[in-house]
Amino acid sequence: MAKSDTGDDSESFGELVRTVIYALLIALVFRIFFFQPFSIPSSSMKSTLLIGDYLFVSKYSYGYSRHSIPFSPPLFEGRVWSAEPERGDVIVFKNRRDGNKDYIKRLMGLPGDTIQVIDGIVQINGTPVSMRRIEDFVEPISGARISSQLCSERKVIDGVRVCAKEQYIETLPNGVEHLVLNTDRNRTNNDNTRKYVVPEGHYFFMGDNRDNSSDSRKIGSVPFEDLIGRAEIIFLSSEGNPLTFWKWRFDRFLQWID
Repeated sequence: MAKSDTGDDSESFGELVRTVIYALLIALVFRIFFFQPFSIPSSSMKSTLLIGDYLFVSKYSYGYSRHSIPFSPPLFEGRVWSAEPERGDVIVFKNRRDGNKDYIKRLMGLPGDTIQVIDGIVQINGTPVSMRRIEDFVEPISGARISSQLCSERKVIDGVRVCAKEQYIETLPNGVEHLVLNTDRNRTNNDNTRKYVVPEGHYFFMGDNRDNSSDSRKIGSVPFEDLIGRAEIIFLSSEGNPLTFWKWRFDRFLQWID
């Protein structure tokens, strides 16, 4: 009589299930305690971050809160093993005013700071930050996007219609330098704001694309508990679906985020 191999099949299937569970647990631990991948869906951080950039965020940089865990379960309040963020860090955080969605912006104001924007220049505790004009940020535009895209100037270069945006190097009080864009030449409320006093335990964020960013000028200061982590490195960048490798922007691969 032939010997049944049903037992061997069951053992093999059980081993496969255990392997998958172990792999998922390892991935979950890595995501909670070390690094979490994020993608950039909007242009609010141009030219530092572009739509289609995929990056890693370090979860350990500022300690851990309930938002370090998937779905933000209310297991505890505040942060554990916390460390203070530094002005100029690019940070992912939860926006309570937008259904706890993930936002990514640059940290501009620390607890106790007074922040105001006058004629497009950020004032921190009454002192304007340094702004140095450099070459324009230029990107091609299609006909359907011309009317909606904010541009300092629209022009044609080598037969291609492009949107040129004024670009500056902004230097913060702690010496951190980064790129910012200005497109409307200080004509909107984003460029001339009231004074914001950052409460204790909160932080003030702004996008590098100053005229196209929903940030603390609109949503207010962000509690320390809502910070998820610091953006560290771009590991992949694509102008379309990341599976369409012919649209990858190889020059942005493994680029550290300043």
